[in-house]
Amino acid sequence: MNSHIPWFILLCPLISAACILVFTRKSGNLSALFSVFAVCASFLGSLVAFVTPFSGEANQISWLDLGGALQVPIGLAVDPLSKVMLLVVTGVGMLVHIYSLVYMANDEAKARFFGGLSLFMFSMLGIVLADNFVMMFIFWELVGVSSYMLIGHWFQRESAAKAANKAFITNRIGDFGFMLGILMVWSATGAIRFAGPEGIQAKMSILTANPQYLTVAALCIFCGAVGKSAQFPLHVWLPDAMEGPTPVSALIHAATMVAAGVYMLTRVFFLIGASPAALDVIAWIGIITAVLAALMATQQDDIKRILAYSTLSQLGYMVSAVGAAAPNAAMFHLFTHAFFKALLFLGAGAVIHALHHEQDIWRMGGLKSRMPKTFWTFAIGTLALMGCPPLSGFFSKDIILLAAYQKGFGIFILALGTAFLTAFYMTRLVVVAFLGKARTHEAEHGHDGPAAMTLPLLILAVLSVIAGWPLVSGAIFGEAFVERLHAVPETVIVPILAIGAFLLGAGIAWVTYSGKAKEPITIRLFKNKFYFDEIYAVLIGGTQDLLAKAFRFFDKWVLDGLLVRGLSGAAWGTGFVLRFFQFGNLQGYAFLFGIGVVALIYYTVFAK
Repeated sequence: MNSHIPWFILLCPLISAACILVFTRKSGNLSALFSVFAVCASFLGSLVAFVTPFSGEANQISWLDLGGALQVPIGLAVDPLSKVMLLVVTGVGMLVHIYSLVYMANDEAKARFFGGLSLFMFSMLGIVLADNFVMMFIFWELVGVSSYMLIGHWFQRESAAKAANKAFITNRIGDFGFMLGILMVWSATGAIRFAGPEGIQAKMSILTANPQYLTVAALCIFCGAVGKSAQFPLHVWLPDAMEGPTPVSALIHAATMVAAGVYMLTRVFFLIGASPAALDVIAWIGIITAVLAALMATQQDDIKRILAYSTLSQLGYMVSAVGAAAPNAAMFHLFTHAFFKALLFLGAGAVIHALHHEQDIWRMGGLKSRMPKTFWTFAIGTLALMGCPPLSGFFSKDIILLAAYQKGFGIFILALGTAFLTAFYMTRLVVVAFLGKARTHEAEHGHDGPAAMTLPLLILAVLSVIAGWPLVSGAIFGEAFVERLHAVPETVIVPILAIGAFLLGAGIAWVTYSGKAKEPITIRLFKNKFYFDEIYAVLIGGTQDLLAKAFRFFDKWVLDGLLVRGLSGAAWGTGFVLRFFQFGNLQGYAFLFGIGVVALIYYTVFAK
């Protein structure tokens, strides 16, 4: 019976999506009930799975068997790592679904929205439970498809349609590298399963015997995380994904899609960690992403975009922790970040909902007294994100800073600078949006939402406070995990510097933005996101457009002109000439025959 629980968790959202598509797509309310019921069932199943021991072999189903060449099972990995991730994904997903009942209540495409949510939950749970590379890649692509649908939910808006396309195409670039890495590992080991007697982990000696090959394979696999977790240089899709409904932003940018890359790296760390060169690249890519995103966030005015760049920055933290050979620290921060970032996005959604879809923080102000529940929960999420003790973010960020300290001075300084910037831009957001005087009519009439909207905020606020406490993390991850988590040597200076960065960043932002009616600091490089979009536009114009023109010329003048029209024209011309020799007159044919005979005699006798 225990072996059926993981299948129940996985299939509930799929059944919901199918029912919405087939039976209730014309009824938004019924579709919402199907979707909410399914995610609640998956969450309850995850709670049961968390306290239930499993045998991995009981969850194997043979799917593709080509003899000794390739065997692909449908297998569900139920271990401490996946159990924790199941709780995070289904827990946050359930709260987002409940919140969406209010936020999307009057949406004309409500059924399609909840159908997309169910499909997304099924896809994400498939990644969490996959025990082999092929199954993970299939669900990896399904997440891309379902996120495309959700980001482009309001496809009537050109900006939303473009954002969905941008996210989909950018992720395909990273997924191509991911596929190459999987093929390299399979071609070398003949295995696709992560564990087991015939799994990749058991055959690592084949890969470690060729370090260069292992490094290339590991970095190709890392490309998948670069795309899904929006790391530099494929980070450009994530801020634009804010065009989707706010509950989608909370779901994608908190605990699910963007966390998939970090989870995947942790799942296959036995492979990634075997290559020191790959770890160095991963650590630097992560910390570069963290710094760049934090700098961009300091100059954004859209409340959701500030949080999007914050997500980029925190994902960079997690990836750099993996590169610092501290995957436990990365998972711990993923766990705590899921709660306070979901809280911040849903809090932002409550503000946007109350202010009639206003997202510019400079058109807000004075919301603290008008939306007290939203303000205080948002403030808790902000403090947790900034690493304020004793909230959850302090514990998880401290572990990552310790890992960075062990990795190298350069990465540690950049990680510490990112902590300072995080405190700066988040304090700026709270001061401008919630404090001071209301700057618009909408802000003057802001109000907290109904219980279905505020209850998820309150639950996430409590989790944002306690999720990082050793007592809670020990109960969730297990004592052995916590021991490994704290295996990084403690130093007194690192926590002191982390708290100092938090206080300094928050203090400077408070002094700079208190009482201001407009932006006092303008740094165009940061505001324009280091011009990455413009650079990519030029590159695309210089490569894709040029190639498109070249192929258009080749298609028009060579394929169509020379080969198709040229050959058909030659055939027509030849037939046109030859038809003059078919005039239907017997004397004429005899005359031509005589000329032919004379010509043949001449050629035979005189031509030497």
